[in-house]
Amino acid sequence: MTAIIEVDPEILGGKPVIKGTRIPVELLVELAELGYSVDQIVEEYPHLSKEVITAVLKLAKRVHEAVSYDKVKAVVEAKR
Repeated sequence: MTAIIEVDPEILGGKPVIKGTRIPVELLVELAELGYSVDQIVEEYPHLSKEVITAVLKLAKRVHEAVSYDKVKAVVEAKR
């Protein structure tokens, strides 16, 4: 599968988005956290396929698991 996420400073200030859209990855994660099913997300965004939504959510989960709390905490504290 080709890249499904893109980052472009000209699109939403460089936030990661679904390739070819202005839909931020963060939005899909938030919808999943709110309990939306993949089918419900497709209803809201019919131009996204179930496969793309599932792949993005799986990738977000892997990233979340790979970044430890200690690393995040260190970055936040360094910016204070």
